Amino acid sequence: MSKVVVTGGAGFIGSHLVDRLLAEGHDVTVFDVGMHRNLDGAKSRRGFHFVQGDVRDARQVADAIPPGTKVVFHLSAIVGIKHYVQDPLRVLDVNVLGTRNVLDAAHKAGAKILFTSTSEVYGKNPKIPWAEEDDRVLGPTTTERWSYSTSKAVGEHLVLAMHKGKGLDASIVRFFNIYGPRQTPDLVVSQSVRKALRGERPLLYDGGHATRCFTFVEDAVEGTMRVAFDATTNGQVFNIGRDKESTVRELLTIILREAQASQGWEEVDTQAKFGKGFEDIQRRVPDVNKARRVLGWEAKTTLEEGVRRTVQWARENKWYLE
Repeated sequence: MSKVVVTGGAGFIGSHLVDRLLAEGHDVTVFDVGMHRNLDGAKSRRGFHFVQGDVRDARQVADAIPPGTKVVFHLSAIVGIKHYVQDPLRVLDVNVLGTRNVLDAAHKAGAKILFTSTSEVYGKNPKIPWAEEDDRVLGPTTTERWSYSTSKAVGEHLVLAMHKGKGLDASIVRFFNIYGPRQTPDLVVSQSVRKALRGERPLLYDGGHATRCFTFVEDAVEGTMRVAFDATTNGQVFNIGRDKESTVRELLTIILREAQASQGWEEVDTQAKFGKGFEDIQRRVPDVNKARRVLGWEAKTTLEEGVRRTVQWARENKWYLE
């Protein structure tokens, strides 16, 4: 049994990771701003601990990561377009300052850090698919949506600098459009599932022609676990995503079908809705050859199966539809 800490463990991906870690017999401490029903299935299990706190508070973080901790999974972050546009300062504070605090505490405790990053770091690089060493291509700092990409990239720089300069065992995973049960209903899959089941029309942005590689949460957790507990991954970055593209229009078609909903979708113009602070990325495709080669991992859940499981979970959890 290894002692691990999961920052942001009450969140969507974090709670699924906590479930997996507990199932494998690890002693798991969740550090988050508050308990959530995402942890209802975990909190009564042997080896589960919860510490309430904010990653921006260095003392709280240090107290939550004691000596003897084997791995710190750092998932605490501010995610979501509305946050990038409405409150970029909070995004930067949590994602940069919080990451530095977690890194310092992990180093002091002698723990490995597994930092969860994002496909957003690639920005709008026109070279598709994106490999781990590819360039970052971003818009201007006057466009607020790039605050998230920048904050996560600074986090990566901090992780790699601590690994090189202080010998901290550290690895990075970049997630590509993770979805599934428990996801906050303000991202494209979760929002659309919730709306479809409530009899509302899901939102189709800019004709739905943008493509994404939607990755089911259980596949992402499996890839993350492989990176965290493999010593050969130290100092490395891995794309974690499904490499099959789907348009957002195709996604909504699947969701409406699985939800047995006939109301169709509502067309939305992103510039009109979000203003100049938003800039969309038309294609987001990972090169996952490194993950296949080094980890023996690939995402296996089809979009149809993942959506079906997400819809089923939402139906069974009525609170999600309220």
